[in-house]
Amino acid sequence: MKTTSPHMLDSGIRPLPIADGPELRAALKEANLQTLLMVYVHLTHDESMLETFKAHIHPPYTNLDYQTPQDCIDDLHEKLIYVLTTPGAAKSEDPPIALMKKMMSTGVGEPVDDEFIPMVIEQAGFVRSPTRKENPERTPPPPGFKVLVIGAGLTGILAGIELERAGYDHVIIEKNEEVGGTWWKNRYPGVGVDTPSHFYSYSFEISPEWNHYHPHGADMREYFRAVADKYDVRRNIRFQTMVHSLVFDDAAAVWNVTIEDLKTGKREVIKANAVFNAFGTTDRWSLPDIKGIDSFKGIITHSADYDENIVLKGKKVAVIGTGASSAQIVSTIVKEVDELVVFMRTKHWMINNPEVTQEVPKAVKWALRYIPHYKEWFRFRVFWFAADGLYPNVVKDPSYPEDGIAVSALNEGMRQYALSHMHHKLANRPDLIEKLTPDFPIFSKRVVMDAGWYDALLQPHTTLETTHIAEILPDGIRTKDGKEYKLDIIICATGFNASSLVQDLEIKGRDGHDLTVDWADEEERAYMGTTIPGYPNYFLSTGPNAGPNHAGGINIVSESQVHYMIECLDEMIARGARTVEVTEEAFIRHNKRIDDQMKHMIWTHPKSKSYYQNSKGRPVGPWPFRLVDMWNEMQEPILEDYRIE
Repeated sequence: MKTTSPHMLDSGIRPLPIADGPELRAALKEANLQTLLMVYVHLTHDESMLETFKAHIHPPYTNLDYQTPQDCIDDLHEKLIYVLTTPGAAKSEDPPIALMKKMMSTGVGEPVDDEFIPMVIEQAGFVRSPTRKENPERTPPPPGFKVLVIGAGLTGILAGIELERAGYDHVIIEKNEEVGGTWWKNRYPGVGVDTPSHFYSYSFEISPEWNHYHPHGADMREYFRAVADKYDVRRNIRFQTMVHSLVFDDAAAVWNVTIEDLKTGKREVIKANAVFNAFGTTDRWSLPDIKGIDSFKGIITHSADYDENIVLKGKKVAVIGTGASSAQIVSTIVKEVDELVVFMRTKHWMINNPEVTQEVPKAVKWALRYIPHYKEWFRFRVFWFAADGLYPNVVKDPSYPEDGIAVSALNEGMRQYALSHMHHKLANRPDLIEKLTPDFPIFSKRVVMDAGWYDALLQPHTTLETTHIAEILPDGIRTKDGKEYKLDIIICATGFNASSLVQDLEIKGRDGHDLTVDWADEEERAYMGTTIPGYPNYFLSTGPNAGPNHAGGINIVSESQVHYMIECLDEMIARGARTVEVTEEAFIRHNKRIDDQMKHMIWTHPKSKSYYQNSKGRPVGPWPFRLVDMWNEMQEPILEDYRIE
């Protein structure tokens, strides 16, 4: 069913001239100065302005003075007003690549090397690859060739769009009743995204309509619904349908996929020439295994299955867990409930980022909508500081102790930054500082953004309980030291089951391969986190060791993997072949490379324990290199690493 979304997507068209008036003047006053500089140079190719501003632009994580002389700012504003409002004043062609590179380096106050340029130009939305199916030199998919996509979240929607542009017949199987995946299901109080709004979206659909600099759950739902509307993705989706098994037929070179209609319970087998597994780990939850949990007479719920109709006002509420979801929930509900008890299972590093709670001003939205190239340069700036700029934080300095509290000087600096924020907020509560200070390096597991967490813990009706839970009672919770809390509602913010990347899905490949056996004993591995030997024409999204765990960048990973899948299928079809499958040799070589690099990463620190690792301590989730490395390596497959038959 097609829906109407209030989240307006951008047409990409920026007609000039713009009328001079109060809206333009207000936008220039409130918009990001460095981004406005990029817009001016883009429209005029005037390199002299870069030199004027260069001495005043530094990365945000330095302590250098940011003050730009007012006369420089006024001069830039006046020149921009002229270019934007005068017919013919702006150049019609984009700047040459060399100038773009110079602009990027000046705009962020540090070098942007050549290896980043192609990725940045794409990810900032300046270019988009041509539609494949309109290329007369390309071999089109043969009639009847079908790709099956599992999941209609961020990656599944993207796969549907790109498969359509490439001319592939496809079907998307989605267990929910609407698109959006985890952002459709998660409705808990305060649900939001740690990654900045203007980065956490498709590079070809940069929306100017984000309400907050970090999107709330409702913003994400509307964004994905709007994208599905614009690209008519739903016509290829079977909603409320579950995939149970994938069995490869070697003779026919097809996957037999058993699906179930969740409304009727009816099962059927459909055939697909290729499968793209696009579901993630953040929709698999269960209530914690705590004695007496079934005896509770009040309301008990998991954050991932939260009912928005739950009435919290005036209630005695417990939140179990202290991770990202818990921090958002606690910060949101603290003013509404009568009593709040937070049961801490593990400690987390909390980062102060004021933008997490900030709304995007109307004037900035206007700039994003109407000033040519502002949205692209703004996205570039956000991307640069939310992506590989954070990578050095997770690389071990061999001169630091192997079991120390930090892995490098930069990592120690970030630890001190987080500690300073904690001590500032909790200056009068040394008991809370003692309870909350982690004993492991920052970034060794997911950091949490402070959107009011410390403030909530300071409230007189809030208790932070660090003693483990012994039992859930019919009317509350008893801890192991015998303390009892009377409760009306228990919210379990206890995370997800990340122990199996393919859930309980049965996947049987060729020559007797069974993924349950191949990945037994938690040995989940893949080639580039995307393909596995023994499973032809089967592709994973964010598979083993493909997670961007040093930065916000799941959208970049998804775009890279969808692109890579279509490159593989295109090569197979161009050769007249039926299957494409990574070789065992390439698979082994790639995973040795992963293991060798992981020795130098924070996730193998002896104090690093999180869902990034399996029960044996091996980091299964993180990609141990930079995002730019993944993007560059996935532009096209190394054909020698594949059997194409």
